[in-house]
Amino acid sequence: MSTTVNVVCYKNKKLSNGESPLMLRICMNRKSKYKSLGISVNPQFWDFDKNRPKSNCPNKDLILKIILDKEAEYQKRILELKSEDQEFTASTLIAPKSKHIIKTVGEFYKELVTEFEQSGRIGNSRIYKDSLRSIEMFTNNKLDIPFSHIDLDFLKGYEKYLRQRGCVDTSMSMFFRTLRSVYNKAIEAKHAKKATYPFDEFKVSKFSIKTEKRAISKDNIKIIMNLDLTKEGEYMQFAQDIFIFSYFCSGINFSDIANLKQNNIVEGRLIYVRQKTGKKINIPLCEEANAILQKYSSESLTSGFLFPILNQAIHNTEMQKYNRRKKVLLKVNRSLKEIAKITGINANLTTYVSRHSYATILKNSGVNIALIGETLGHSDLKTTQIYLNSFENEQIDEAMKNLL
Repeated sequence: MSTTVNVVCYKNKKLSNGESPLMLRICMNRKSKYKSLGISVNPQFWDFDKNRPKSNCPNKDLILKIILDKEAEYQKRILELKSEDQEFTASTLIAPKSKHIIKTVGEFYKELVTEFEQSGRIGNSRIYKDSLRSIEMFTNNKLDIPFSHIDLDFLKGYEKYLRQRGCVDTSMSMFFRTLRSVYNKAIEAKHAKKATYPFDEFKVSKFSIKTEKRAISKDNIKIIMNLDLTKEGEYMQFAQDIFIFSYFCSGINFSDIANLKQNNIVEGRLIYVRQKTGKKINIPLCEEANAILQKYSSESLTSGFLFPILNQAIHNTEMQKYNRRKKVLLKVNRSLKEIAKITGINANLTTYVSRHSYATILKNSGVNIALIGETLGHSDLKTTQIYLNSFENEQIDEAMKNLL
């Protein structure tokens, strides 16, 4: 069904000021409906062929803007209704019964980003912002589209675009998983239909998300632990402490370390809720971990945190905390790379190496994977398996030597 939207000068009606009203006209199935725009012009300043104000029309720019905005509003409404296979008439467009306004892909993405920021989930907001920015580049900033436009061809085209830009599988997996999440949220919010859902055919699981080997051996852990850095800078010593503390505290990640306070220590145990998954972690504090905490105890009294990363008097908003954690983490990881050079450890040493090493060393010691995942704070066993799958090759190679 063809539907046209334009603005006309209703010259058959004269207002008290001698002008004629401008009316929005919607034509559908040979029927027309009109709605006043609340503005008027003198017919002598109106081009009736183009349905636009003439160049000499007073307030031409303002009037033209109002016309274009209103026409675009109704064109968008028609597009949304068609994408949702909803029946409509010229009358229902003029006075829609439903107050639910279907959001475009771009609008809904931005709404989610705002929600994450307002709820303090800054990491999530950054991921969704990056995803939105990537899709905007792919579409040349043309995301004023309904979700039904994201079909199998769209996803294949997006994949091709990312590959041409040299995007690796792990990044592509993140982009597509985020887009899939947005689509699912749009269905829940009734901005999209399950019938048009393209991810049943387009499998995000095809992208390899195996992580590079990050774990180091128990012997290397001991080398880092026993390394004398008293003649080095404070950040070198701090990086060493963070790395070892993470290893002895079930691979606790940097963000959770930064958030630790005195009340997270209860009867010799470290109890906290993992920021990423919301899972509660309850582990014993060994002597080595306690010794590191004692080292920073005086500073924690003023900062309010166990480690000198955040300060409750300075970092109040979630954005401030996020930026501070990111800045310190960058310095810590740089220092860890210096430690790797000093020790001769052949690894891209980061705080995450400590977490992966904890998991791998426990697994090689025969500890159940489910138990490892529980202490890591993973939401499911699949995540733990992804952590550990990339660490198998050395064991396999060693085992193959026993064939003869």
